[in-house]
Amino acid sequence: MRLVVLGGGGFRVPLVHGALLGDTSERRVTEVVLHDTDATRLAVMGHVLEAASAGREGAPAVSVTTDLDRALDGGDFVFSAIRVGGLEGRTVDERLALGLGLLGQETTGAGGVGYGLRSVPAALHIARRVQALAPEAWVINFTNPAGVVTQAMQSVLGDRVVGICDSPLGLARRAAGALGHDLADLEIDYAGLNHLGWLSGLRLDGRDLLPELLADARALGSIEEGHLFGTDWLQSLGMIPNEYLYYYYFTRDAIAQIRSGESTRGEFLLAQQTSFYAAVANSPTGAFDRWDAVRRERNATYMQETREATDGEGAERAAADVEGGGYEGVALALMAAIARDEPARLILNVRNGGAVPGLPDDAVVEVPCRVDSSGPTPLPVSPLTGSALGLALQVKAVDELVIRAVVEGSKSVAAQAIALHPLVDSVTVARELLAGYRRALPDFYARFC
Repeated sequence: MRLVVLGGGGFRVPLVHGALLGDTSERRVTEVVLHDTDATRLAVMGHVLEAASAGREGAPAVSVTTDLDRALDGGDFVFSAIRVGGLEGRTVDERLALGLGLLGQETTGAGGVGYGLRSVPAALHIARRVQALAPEAWVINFTNPAGVVTQAMQSVLGDRVVGICDSPLGLARRAAGALGHDLADLEIDYAGLNHLGWLSGLRLDGRDLLPELLADARALGSIEEGHLFGTDWLQSLGMIPNEYLYYYYFTRDAIAQIRSGESTRGEFLLAQQTSFYAAVANSPTGAFDRWDAVRRERNATYMQETREATDGEGAERAAADVEGGGYEGVALALMAAIARDEPARLILNVRNGGAVPGLPDDAVVEVPCRVDSSGPTPLPVSPLTGSALGLALQVKAVDELVIRAVVEGSKSVAAQAIALHPLVDSVTVARELLAGYRRALPDFYARFC
C-alpha cells in the first residue's frame, strides 16, 4: 500500500513512520511518500526516517517530493498533517489574541478560528486534487482545527475523509487505568466535537464504571484531568471533559498563565524546531536520536500553562503522556481496519448522521466508531444535554461559518465566525483581530477583503 503524508516535513512524522515499522502484516504500507512545501524540512525528515529504518527488515520505502500531484497520484491512504502559515502563523494567532485580551491558543477560541480561516482553503484544494488523482483513497486528517478541516474536506470527498485526534483515547485510557482496567475491555461513552468532548461512561458488560471513579476523589485526582479541572468540578459535572475544555471552564486562568510566561507555546516550538531542523540539516549524523530528545521535551511541556495554573510552577506531566504520541496508533489501526478488514473501535471525527442528537446531520462530530473495510460507523453514545450541547452547538456554528467565509471569500462572514465564538466577547474586538490577521499574514487572508 502507498501512504501519502502531507506535511511530510513536519516534526511528528517519525511517530507515524515508527508505527508502520511495527506492522508485520502482509498487507501493510510498503511505500511512504512525504510531501511538503518546504524542501529543507523534507530533507531533514528523510534523514530521521532513514536512521529510524536502519537495520529494520521490511521497512517501507520512503520518498520525498514538493509536487502535490506527484505525491497524491496512486495513493491508497492520504495522511494530512499540514500547518498552513507554519509556526510563525501560530505565534501570530496567539499574540494577536492575547494583545486584545482573548485566549491565545492554537485550536481553541480566536486563534483556532484564525487557524481555520487559513487551513480550510488549503484543505479544499487538497481534497479536489485527491478527487482528481486518487478518488479511491481514504484521507486521514490530523490537520488542525481537525473538526472544521475534516468537515470542509468531506464537502468534496464525502465520508472517505476521517479526522483523528489522540486526546479522547488518552482521556479514556487514563480513566480506565485509574479504575484498574484495560481500556480494550471497556465500552467508551464519549461525545462532542474535536477538542470539545466529554467522557460520560466506561462500561464493562453493560455496567458503567465511571460513577465509581467520579466518587473516588483520590483515584480521580490521580489522572491528568483530575489535576487539571479539580476533582470537585469533575464531580459536579458528572463526566470528564477533554483537556481542551480547560480553556472554556477556566478562561481567565488560562489567559493569565499564558501572559505570564516568557513565551507562548507557538514561540517555544518555533525556537525549538528552528534549532532542530538547522542542526540536522547541517549534520545528519544522529538525526533520530536528536529528534527523539526534542520530542520528549516537546511532550513534557504540552499544555504546560494549564498544569502551572492548577498545580503551581514546575508541575510535571505524567511519564506515560511524555512518552505519548497516540495519534499514530489511531492512524495505523484505522488503516488496518479499512485495508485488511481488521475491525477496530476508535474515537474518530466523522459525519454526525444522528449520532449526536441536536447537532446537524452533516456536522463532523467526535465519537466512538466501529471501523471495518467499509469505513467507520458511529456507535451509540449518550446524548449531550444542557450546557454541553449548547456549547457544542455554538462552536459547530462557528465551524460552519469558517467554511462559508472561505468558500464565499467574505470578510463579514469571517468576522462573524470570530465574533460568535464563545471565547470572544466583542464584535468590535473580532473585527480588530481579523484586521490584525490580514496585516500580519496578508498572503493567507487576502481573500477576506
